[in-house]
Amino acid sequence: MNKPFDTGLLWLRRDLRVTDNAALCLALRSCRQLHCVFVFDRELRDPLAHADRRVEFIRESVCELDAQLRELSGHAQGGLIVRHGVAPEEIVSLARRLRAQAVFAAHDYEPQAQARDARVLGQLADAGIAFHTCKDHVIFEGRELLTQTGTPYSVFTPYKKRWLASLTAQHLRSNDAAPCAGALAPRPAGLQQAVPTLAELGFEKTNLEALKIGYGESGARALFEDFFDRMDRYHETRDFPAVKGPSYLGIHLRFGTMSIRQLVGAAWQGEIAGSHGAAVWLGELIWRDFYFQILANFPHVAQGAFKRAYDAIQWEKGAHGNALFQAWCEGRTGYPLVDAAMAQINQSGYMHNRLRMVAGSFLVKDLGIDWRRGEAYFAAHLNDFDLAANNGGWQWVSSSGCDAQPYFRIFNPVSQSQRFDSEGRFIRRYLPQLAALPDKVLHAPWTATPAQLAAAGVALGRDYPLPIVAHAAARAATLQRYAVVRQ
Repeated sequence: MNKPFDTGLLWLRRDLRVTDNAALCLALRSCRQLHCVFVFDRELRDPLAHADRRVEFIRESVCELDAQLRELSGHAQGGLIVRHGVAPEEIVSLARRLRAQAVFAAHDYEPQAQARDARVLGQLADAGIAFHTCKDHVIFEGRELLTQTGTPYSVFTPYKKRWLASLTAQHLRSNDAAPCAGALAPRPAGLQQAVPTLAELGFEKTNLEALKIGYGESGARALFEDFFDRMDRYHETRDFPAVKGPSYLGIHLRFGTMSIRQLVGAAWQGEIAGSHGAAVWLGELIWRDFYFQILANFPHVAQGAFKRAYDAIQWEKGAHGNALFQAWCEGRTGYPLVDAAMAQINQSGYMHNRLRMVAGSFLVKDLGIDWRRGEAYFAAHLNDFDLAANNGGWQWVSSSGCDAQPYFRIFNPVSQSQRFDSEGRFIRRYLPQLAALPDKVLHAPWTATPAQLAAAGVALGRDYPLPIVAHAAARAATLQRYAVVRQ
């Protein structure tokens, strides 16, 4: 095979795997010898954070990836070059040091990442080094799917129809690195350091291990195999937070420890075979692509509403607004399902998708808090935080996004609780102080009789807060607040 470059550098970012890695295969096919690097980017670190499950997940996944690349290369000094610094500086410096003619990476779609890549492109060009990127993280990106008028889709249903009609086996073709693995070069002397420890990165250990969140390709594979056996029932189980319904693969999609092509392929084949559960799950994966193309084509959503008129809404601010927001963050709203959901994210970094909608709607439409404050809180706490999906979800509950829930549809937190956690199993897990209350009043403890509260050992206002807002009154206030949009 005629390869255009003698030496190349693969920059791994959101694709921490060897299996079906598009950028790895592109680089191997293009270079006679290839080095691989991961950078723990100082610019992306919150200076106030001392513990972060995502950093620990990345670190453990990078350790596994290092071992996989070493085995694939067949060299004792093969594996991953790992740096800790400002990514653009590290990449350009390393490419110069290795005398690479080209740097390879997978596309990244977030505005901050694109600005970073533009810096790298310019600095590499100044050094006479090429920068090649390719699609890996989605099935369809950017402007690959357009409406008949040549514009990006902003409504999900026609996008989904076009997505399904456009999908072919070629889009799901796996990238096999093994045939070209001989190009993987041993790490040069001085670049053979081990992956830094958490302490060396400036972080403390989290409860990631206790939560049994598997990392790397091996963790992703185990989760997927478990979910594959449940996929046919996904449509029946996905909305109930006390039931093992979701795939729990969000963090693996976020950091690319499993290929989106492999997941879509399994769902697509299941749908073809007549599995309703597989079809519904495939729809969720299509939502993921949809939100990525929204971010790419309408970048203003990263700062404001997709529907710009919604930026005129006046949200609760000042001391009162801050107190409401803090109560929501800490799970002190007096609405058990909302508070249990916040306890889940605070304790584990995960929140069930149904609860993301319920808790988000409550913050925006019961408490009147700007959706961007909730978006930022989820961004800081979710293990699987992805800007496109997180932004899309928050704009959906706030009715400000593309194809969003109408502003006058407001989740009732009590009826949602009664419907999706009828036996209170989820609530009792995360709010044990309410565990002894009867099912009938568990969803709205303020409706319990004094005798029921006493028998359960619950004193409202002491063991569990009274509601900080009345839902009916809050709903009326929301309709008034959103009137500015109608005008």
